[in-house]
Amino acid sequence: MSINPGAAEFPHRQIAAELRARIHRGDWAAGERLPSIPALAEMYGVAKQTVQRTIDQLRVEGLLITKPGSGTYVRGTKRRLNRLTRGRYGSQRGYHADLAARYRQQLIYVGRAPAPAEVAEAFGVSPGTELLTRRHLVRTGDAPVEVGASWLRPTDTAGTSLERPEVFGRPLYQEVEDVTGRRYITATDHLSARLPTREEAEVLQIRPDTPVLVLLHVAFDGDHRPIEVAQATWPGPMTTLTEEYRVPGVRPELPDEPGLALG
Repeated sequence: MSINPGAAEFPHRQIAAELRARIHRGDWAAGERLPSIPALAEMYGVAKQTVQRTIDQLRVEGLLITKPGSGTYVRGTKRRLNRLTRGRYGSQRGYHADLAARYRQQLIYVGRAPAPAEVAEAFGVSPGTELLTRRHLVRTGDAPVEVGASWLRPTDTAGTSLERPEVFGRPLYQEVEDVTGRRYITATDHLSARLPTREEAEVLQIRPDTPVLVLLHVAFDGDHRPIEVAQATWPGPMTTLTEEYRVPGVRPELPDEPGLALG
């Protein structure tokens, strides 16, 4: 491809459009390394700095990932957030075996830690209050796609299996229900976007200026008291929210009634 210097689009954006199209076309598969920056600069007849700006842009979009000392690689396809976190409860409250096959969850921390402001607010406690925290990292292939945590009240978990750094082989909510005797009845999801913390950027292998999607999930018992607050963080450019729902049918016509005004 030759760059058109007279075009309104900057050269690095023209190259980005070409590389983006080739990635979507499958010229480079997920995990495959791209040509080096000098090679791309020679290919397009531009300076290496121009190619570096292209790579930076596609990294922010989530299409590429750079491994120091190794090169730049295609990051992979987008992860779909199907119906927010309802999938964690499975069909008829069963385990989603297909999710377990596609995603590997690694438990990275279990212990008491100060509650972030949004978690404390959900529990109705002061920010910084110590709660039991279970942090995890989710990978698909070799790529990290989610970093998250679940927070529980220490009064519910003291001396139980929930305080042990072990994976239960079933969804966490089932272990919580058995241990606490409290049943998950309703839940609320709050989805927001922001820039990642330094730790999130490092764990997810993204640039600090790459937006992330953050889902705060609050599960309640029958008395509408919060049982668990969970947070999941995903690289925004690599994540698509998919919500499927039925559209209500046509309402029957209201009968004409004398003196009834419809506005």
